Amino acid sequence: MLAGVILPALALGLAGWILPRLLARVFPEGVRPLVWLALTAALLMILLSMALFLGLYRIEGAPPDALARAGWAALVWHLLRLALASALIWGPILALSVAGLPGRWKTARW
Repeated sequence: MLAGVILPALALGLAGWILPRLLARVFPEGVRPLVWLALTAALLMILLSMALFLGLYRIEGAPPDALARAGWAALVWHLLRLALASALIWGPILALSVAGLPGRWKTARW
């Protein structure tokens, strides 16, 4: 249970908090860049979640050809559905992290 549910959930939650803060170092300050930062962070979190679930399948011993037996598109669709379901964990954390970024701005004003 710990390795199968709790650790991946904690990893996704932590990534949802850290990723916007790392992206804030690259994106300029301002409201419009903040929106783009949030969208970029959400897309990256979806890709990260898909990779995490694929890694969990591999750790459990599922070979890549067995995962893609129904086709690569079906595998990607399955991983995407899992990633979007996991957004219930990392989505609110990501939103809180993005909402806290304007407090760190040096030049732009909210």
